[in-house]
Amino acid sequence: MGKVIYWMNTSIDGYIENRDGGMDFMDPDEDFQQAANEHVRRTAAFLFGRRLYEAMEKPWTQDLGKEGAPAVEREFAQLYKETPRYVFSDTLQTVPEQVTIVRRKDAVSVVTRLKQEIDGTLQLGGPELATSLLDLIDEFWVYALPVIVGGGKPYLPVREVLRLRLVEHRSFASGIMFRRYVRP
Repeated sequence: MGKVIYWMNTSIDGYIENRDGGMDFMDPDEDFQQAANEHVRRTAAFLFGRRLYEAMEKPWTQDLGKEGAPAVEREFAQLYKETPRYVFSDTLQTVPEQVTIVRRKDAVSVVTRLKQEIDGTLQLGGPELATSLLDLIDEFWVYALPVIVGGGKPYLPVREVLRLRLVEHRSFASGIMFRRYVRP
């Protein structure tokens, strides 16, 4: 049975984007990139909201796969391209091979089916999508970069208290802090 992991990188004050919608503060070092590569090796499929999909797709399928990019980033690009991707969107009409469009009205049923059919990690990204699939999330991963942006889009915009239990944490030489939570 598959496990849904909601993973987003944040500022230490909990934002995935700054007030202008930018993510330029997210420039992780090689130690983080190595950890990301390890996680992606174990990822059976990516589940993305449209905006995160668009932010990830071009850089990892075209830009960083090119010669001259650091080896650790080229490795991530290769792993990313080899992993099936599901994008949850009502506006996208076409996507490349290896990508499947899922309409938002079908999100819960598709993710429930994927959890039953796929043995491995289903890596979920995008705060609005995660909020709509909250009951299907098994783990919450936060990589907090050592920067404060003072506002923007939060990690998970829920309207109720969601109690979690910390099961793993570690720090990287670059100052990035990783925390992994499960439901109690």
